[in-house]
Amino acid sequence: MQGWTGVFLNIDLTKSKAVPEQYDESLALNFLGGRGFAAKILWDRLKEGTEPLSPDNKLIFAAGPLTGIGLPNSGKLVVASKSPLTGGYGDGNIGTLAAVHMRKAGYDALIIEGKAQTPVIIHIKDKTTDFLDAKEYWGTSAFETEQQLRKKYSRTAGIVSIGQAGENLVKFATVVSQEGRAGGRPGMGAVMGSKNLKAIVIEGTLPIPLANPDDMKKLAADGYKEVLAKPLYAFWKRQGTMSTVEWSQENSVLPTFNYRQGVFNKAEGIGGFTMEKMKVSNRGCPQCNMTCGNVVKDSEGKDSELDYENVVMLGSNIGLGNLAQVATLNRLADEFGFDSISLGNVLGFAMEASEKRLIPEKIVWGDFEGIKTLINDIAYRRGLGAVLAEGVRAASATIGKGSGDWAMHVKGLEVTAYDCHTAPAMALAYGTSSIGAHHKDAWVITWEIKAGRESYDAGKVDYLIQSQLIRGGLFEALGVCRFPYNSLGFGLDWYQKYLKAATGVEFSLERLNEVSDRILNLVRAFWIREYGAKWSRDLDVPPMRWFKEPLTEGPLKGSTLDLEKYNTMLSAYYEKRGWDERGIPKKSTLAKLGLLDEAKQLDAYVKLGE
Repeated sequence: MQGWTGVFLNIDLTKSKAVPEQYDESLALNFLGGRGFAAKILWDRLKEGTEPLSPDNKLIFAAGPLTGIGLPNSGKLVVASKSPLTGGYGDGNIGTLAAVHMRKAGYDALIIEGKAQTPVIIHIKDKTTDFLDAKEYWGTSAFETEQQLRKKYSRTAGIVSIGQAGENLVKFATVVSQEGRAGGRPGMGAVMGSKNLKAIVIEGTLPIPLANPDDMKKLAADGYKEVLAKPLYAFWKRQGTMSTVEWSQENSVLPTFNYRQGVFNKAEGIGGFTMEKMKVSNRGCPQCNMTCGNVVKDSEGKDSELDYENVVMLGSNIGLGNLAQVATLNRLADEFGFDSISLGNVLGFAMEASEKRLIPEKIVWGDFEGIKTLINDIAYRRGLGAVLAEGVRAASATIGKGSGDWAMHVKGLEVTAYDCHTAPAMALAYGTSSIGAHHKDAWVITWEIKAGRESYDAGKVDYLIQSQLIRGGLFEALGVCRFPYNSLGFGLDWYQKYLKAATGVEFSLERLNEVSDRILNLVRAFWIREYGAKWSRDLDVPPMRWFKEPLTEGPLKGSTLDLEKYNTMLSAYYEKRGWDERGIPKKSTLAKLGLLDEAKQLDAYVKLGE
């Protein structure tokens, strides 16, 4: 086997034991890696109904066949588990040196189970795995933990860790690396904390096996040059994703005051051009030459790494228009190990609940000092913070009084930074995303606005599905970042050539689409297996606010989504995916994708259509 190392490392924290496992080449060819490996491992090895924060849950770090190779943006690692936030499949990708070192240590995935008796750090050095006492690190931030571990090991070691949010089992805690890289929105940090696992340190020195190393060396060099030559490269280096603030404001899709509005009267103060004036450096993931992390000095004089999502969710969505203060909140989120998107969402929910006097606490829009206090309370589960630490779905169930209509989530995962009052295809992307309301599987909103935002037609469904296959399937499995393709127009043919040089296998686009479809259907099957009788197509419908409450400001004031038309789109989506009217894959669809055994197992939980 070339390209893949062919080995998983099974780690049992209860027994302090690590055992390498050779896996079959067919797994690699059928699922590629990353999300594909994670979904297959969880399906095969996790007992149905497992409590997400129990020792029995599995935490997976999975790479793809291109991860760690010196080609554009190949420093990505998927972290996955059964989600404590959603109860379904959960994952995220994180750009980290740990991705490179894991591959160079000889592993394509770490499969972690059990629970250590006391806090531990896993140290992997090539074929050796040690379990180290982490008591002195427990209670420290993710940043401080990594800084101390770098002093002990190496400046270039691969390190992932959790902060206090993960230790205290905040349901949207993430895994953090390199003081600003984070992944695992649906609570992967909480799963790590539930296992008493504070950090993983990886030092790999072995070569990644390649079928055609000379071809790869030339292709990689040519790819880097191609990225640099793209017309949008210079502006990307200046602003990265931050230019989206101005675009979203212009197009009335900027989340404002808990998604009540699509415009913010202080948007200029948190936008890309304001950021440029404050910027002190760029940061990026390993192997990247289009670094997207914009580092500014925050209101406390410390470095904070900004992008569009965290700025909007901790800015306009909570009524804060001062970018230096937004940067401080973002840094706190990273230090504590929160997902900044979900954090901004629960804060907005709390502010609206306070405004409507549904809770006794006074949480005021844009109150910087009050917000900082509440963030600390969430991290340590104090008072209202304990309610918000469960996420907006659970918080709205606790508070009640109609708050479920404006609890902005899908399947329990909080919506990312695009208001969809006027974007039905993007609303459908949120509704059908593999992990809940996330844009990474299908960021179709810019295309939709150009194509005509009013339409609910089948062409939008086709575009969405193809986008999901590429972004949510292919890139999540390859172990590379989607930004060169998505933001600069770096062609998919590059990845076919890289796969050939790495693995020696020819992958046509048709074959890659099939692999992606297989992965996404297996993820869907996992959700349905775990939800069982609770599964319903209503779970694929985004928040009622977008249907019931018109925009209150801006040029599109008065606009809402149409629920009947949305459901028509959803039915068309199901038909095109080969799913029934419940949103459940049919037997024939799973069989066509080589998932016949999985279909038989799923049929025992919920009767499948033919």
